[in-house]
Amino acid sequence: MNPSTSTESSTASSSVPEQPKRLKLISWNIDGLDTNNIKNRTKGVQRVIANEKPDIVFFQEVIPKSFAYLEGVFDETYECIAGGDTGYFTAALVKKATVKLHDFYLEPFYSSKMGRNLLILQAEVTSSGIPLLLMTSHLESTKEHASERKNQLKKAFEEMKVADSKYTVIFGGDMNTRDSEIVEIGGLPEGISDLYEVTGSRPECKYTWDTNRNDNCIFPGKFKPRCRFDRLYMRPCKSPVRLKPVYFELVGIERLPTCQRFPSDHWGMAVNFDIV
Repeated sequence: MNPSTSTESSTASSSVPEQPKRLKLISWNIDGLDTNNIKNRTKGVQRVIANEKPDIVFFQEVIPKSFAYLEGVFDETYECIAGGDTGYFTAALVKKATVKLHDFYLEPFYSSKMGRNLLILQAEVTSSGIPLLLMTSHLESTKEHASERKNQLKKAFEEMKVADSKYTVIFGGDMNTRDSEIVEIGGLPEGISDLYEVTGSRPECKYTWDTNRNDNCIFPGKFKPRCRFDRLYMRPCKSPVRLKPVYFELVGIERLPTCQRFPSDHWGMAVNFDIV
């Protein structure tokens, strides 16, 4: 072997940037309907995203003012997609360096009384070529609208089931869902997993809306409700290269020094995936 050739080859290979072996996704209801401290709280959301450096972000309860701020901060690093432009809506961020966005569209829930829909993105993990179908929603709120919420959840699961098998499908957001409602619709469809559960069901990460720990919403009296309203689901692809969920955590759990509140009344969910 020619020593100079060996050295050149080694130098060339070491100059090639190492491809990422992990992908991070965050889903978060950022409570845009609470206008108190909205500027400081949105800046708090921005700092969490900047620190966590996720590849994909799902937002719910975004208002035009908060989206404009987040887009202004992140538009060089992320593709910023809004699921609406009035009232409150969902949104998504896709990191340009690691995920290529191909298309996006809205799928309405026509029977919704609250204007809810599915924001659906077609994308690809650039390092591995894994096709992604990314879906986020804010399902119908409150106990009184459980029937409509269950219909919306069933429709979203059906979208996951019928998607082309080349896609890794991830659906997440503020589902407003109770465990009993999952049972009432027949449980999770075959092949679809709950990412909180498959990553170990860590008890400290269970409740994403927890008035025992988060006092943005004040409940008088001793009873402090807490619920796993926010959820993430996945249907893997049939490709030999795929995403493996390995770690689930909550983000946005630090109180903001500027206003002594949290960025939202919901914690954000973060999932790390290995590319295997």
